[in-house]
Amino acid sequence: MDKSGIESILAQLQAASSTATGARKSAQPEEISNVDFGEKLKAAVDQVNNTQQSAGELTIAFASGETDKNLHEVMISLQKADISFQSMIQVRNKLVTAYQEIMRMQV
Repeated sequence: MDKSGIESILAQLQAASSTATGARKSAQPEEISNVDFGEKLKAAVDQVNNTQQSAGELTIAFASGETDKNLHEVMISLQKADISFQSMIQVRNKLVTAYQEIMRMQV
């Protein structure tokens, strides 16, 4: 997962949280508002998908003997894919929790 994309999403969530509680952080609101959340989220999901696909292709190529990569490189790519997927799941869980919290707010 693209680290800058995740950091951008987390910065937006932190800014929204601090605004909701009345606290101000050092982040610039103008800078955060110019970022399209949907595009950043889609780019992050696409990056995770690409990582998983390349790890899968490398695994298949290694199993069939078509690549010069050794087992260590294949395992590292699989671990990178797993870590990026787990990170995406954690971000999703945070987004769902934030959505549920917003829906519980009384207007």
